[in-house]
Amino acid sequence: MKIDINEQSIEIDEKSNIEQLLVRLDSPLKGSAIAVNQKIISRSEWAHYQLKENDQVSLFQAIAGG
Repeated sequence: MKIDINEQSIEIDEKSNIEQLLVRLDSPLKGSAIAVNQKIISRSEWAHYQLKENDQVSLFQAIAGG
């Protein structure tokens, strides 16, 4: 199925969840924030949140600075 992540279309397996998506993208699970269709999804839901065709996913990385 196709989803958009940070405004780029990608193909993922049906029944993929957020955690699986991050692993596929080689993105760290810690220090990341995810919004699906402009709704923040808490980290505790990532393993159970099923992505759907045409979902708009925004992935944010925490950046340390000072």
